[in-house]
Amino acid sequence: MNLVVDAGNTFVKLAVFEKTKEVSFQVFALEDFCKKSKETFKAYPQISHAIVSSVGFLSEKEIAMLCVFCKVHVLSHKSKVPFKNSYASPQTLGVDRMALAAAAFYFNPAGNTLVIDAGTCLTYDMVNDYGEYLGGAISPGVAMRYRAMHQQTSKLPLLEKGGFNDFIGNSTESSMHSGVVNGICNEIDGVITQYKQRFLNLTVIFTGGDAQFLSERVKNTIFAHSKFLLLGLNHLLEYNKR
Repeated sequence: MNLVVDAGNTFVKLAVFEKTKEVSFQVFALEDFCKKSKETFKAYPQISHAIVSSVGFLSEKEIAMLCVFCKVHVLSHKSKVPFKNSYASPQTLGVDRMALAAAAFYFNPAGNTLVIDAGTCLTYDMVNDYGEYLGGAISPGVAMRYRAMHQQTSKLPLLEKGGFNDFIGNSTESSMHSGVVNGICNEIDGVITQYKQRFLNLTVIFTGGDAQFLSERVKNTIFAHSKFLLLGLNHLLEYNKR
């Protein structure tokens, strides 16, 4: 069995896989990592390998704790990947984007795949039909856009994400909602259109915390998969066992 750890800025996603099948999944606060990990090893003593994807908030001590229970692979630019990496600076490529590229490579072999991850940032990652990772784009996510308007002005309030009745806002709050939600959806549709003009038979995967919220509002046909990154991490763990 494999343990897959995706440690973000605030929360940790933890999954157990039996080969390619997910058998357990949980999300919890970063401070609960040691407690939840020990509980998972107790529930699944067959776990023999783990992979850790961390944006930097998981400490060396916490990672060392995992090593007590199984072999641990910490994902980095030095990890082996199944795709051809044509990113100009592979050492700066985020481990989350590496995992998404791997998931795309296995999900749609010999196909053109664009992965859109709607998390803290909105990222776009492209794997072409030659199995080559080309790169993509990074832009502010939903919460970041709301927060930026509040923090960088003197009077705009901090809002939670929400819908809007018309793209023409008739109040400060509805105008902000329109600017964020309508703006980000138009961005996504515009980017997808750009990629479709260059890549034939493009498959678009939508994932991340805001994927469900946004997927209902974009015009293009997309495939929503909330755990796409975890699948990619599990594939990378298997690939790096060799």
